[in-house]
Amino acid sequence: MPLHFELVTPEKLVRSDEVYMVVVPGTEGDFGVLEGHAPFMSTVRDGQIQIFATAGASPETISVVGGFAEVNEQGLTVLAERAG
Repeated sequence: MPLHFELVTPEKLVRSDEVYMVVVPGTEGDFGVLEGHAPFMSTVRDGQIQIFATAGASPETISVVGGFAEVNEQGLTVLAERAG
Protein backbone atom coordinates (compact mmCIF):
# COMPACT_ATOMS: atom_id res chain seq x y z
CA MET A 1 0.00 0.00 0.00
CA PRO A 2 1.29 3.50 -0.78
CA LEU A 3 1.94 6.28 1.71
CA HIS A 4 -0.15 9.44 1.34
CA PHE A 5 2.26 12.41 1.40
CA GLU A 6 1.47 16.13 1.49
CA LEU A 7 3.92 19.04 1.47
CA VAL A 8 2.30 22.35 2.40
CA THR A 9 3.62 25.92 2.76
CA PRO A 10 1.71 28.99 3.98
CA GLU A 11 1.19 29.95 0.33
CA LYS A 12 0.05 26.67 -1.24
CA LEU A 13 -0.17 22.91 -1.37
CA VAL A 14 3.16 21.99 -2.99
CA ARG A 15 2.63 18.24 -3.32
CA SER A 16 -0.09 15.70 -2.58
CA ASP A 17 0.71 12.21 -3.79
CA GLU A 18 0.75 8.48 -3.06
CA VAL A 19 4.38 7.38 -2.72
CA TYR A 20 6.47 4.48 -1.44
CA MET A 21 8.68 6.35 1.08
CA VAL A 22 9.68 9.86 2.14
CA VAL A 23 12.88 10.82 3.98
CA VAL A 24 12.50 14.04 5.99
CA PRO A 25 15.33 16.20 7.42
CA GLY A 26 14.26 16.28 11.08
CA THR A 27 16.03 18.47 13.61
CA GLU A 28 17.14 15.32 15.48
CA GLY A 29 18.24 13.62 12.25
CA ASP A 30 16.77 12.38 9.00
CA PHE A 31 13.89 9.91 9.25
CA GLY A 32 12.15 7.73 6.70
CA VAL A 33 8.41 7.17 6.60
CA LEU A 34 6.68 4.19 4.97
CA GLU A 35 2.98 3.27 4.96
CA GLY A 36 1.93 2.07 8.42
CA HIS A 37 4.53 4.13 10.32
CA ALA A 38 3.69 4.76 13.97
CA PRO A 39 2.24 8.22 14.76
CA PHE A 40 5.09 10.68 15.06
CA MET A 41 5.73 14.43 15.10
CA SER A 42 9.00 16.30 14.51
CA THR A 43 10.35 19.71 13.69
CA VAL A 44 12.03 19.99 10.30
CA ARG A 45 15.44 21.54 9.69
CA ASP A 46 16.49 23.22 6.45
CA GLY A 47 17.38 20.52 3.95
CA GLN A 48 16.11 18.18 1.26
CA ILE A 49 13.03 15.98 1.42
CA GLN A 50 13.60 12.79 -0.57
CA ILE A 51 10.54 11.25 -2.20
CA PHE A 52 10.68 7.67 -3.46
CA ALA A 53 7.79 6.92 -5.85
CA THR A 54 8.40 3.15 -5.70
CA ALA A 55 10.72 0.72 -3.91
CA GLY A 56 14.19 0.97 -5.45
CA ALA A 57 13.41 4.18 -7.37
CA SER A 58 15.78 7.13 -7.43
CA PRO A 59 14.54 9.86 -5.09
CA GLU A 60 13.02 13.14 -6.17
CA THR A 61 14.24 15.93 -3.88
CA ILE A 62 12.51 19.11 -2.75
CA SER A 63 14.29 21.76 -0.67
CA VAL A 64 12.51 22.82 2.51
CA VAL A 65 13.11 25.54 5.09
CA GLY A 66 11.91 24.86 8.63
CA GLY A 67 8.53 23.59 9.70
CA PHE A 68 6.92 20.50 11.18
CA ALA A 69 6.23 16.95 10.05
CA GLU A 70 3.38 14.78 11.29
CA VAL A 71 2.78 11.09 10.65
CA ASN A 72 -0.68 9.77 11.47
CA GLU A 73 -3.13 7.17 10.15
CA GLN A 74 -3.81 9.38 7.09
CA GLY A 75 -0.11 9.50 6.10
CA LEU A 76 2.70 12.08 6.27
CA THR A 77 2.13 15.84 6.22
CA VAL A 78 5.05 18.28 6.14
CA LEU A 79 4.21 21.90 6.94
CA ALA A 80 7.23 23.86 5.72
CA GLU A 81 7.98 27.57 6.01
CA ARG A 82 9.22 27.44 2.38
CA ALA A 83 9.61 24.68 -0.18
CA GLY A 84 10.96 24.39 -3.68
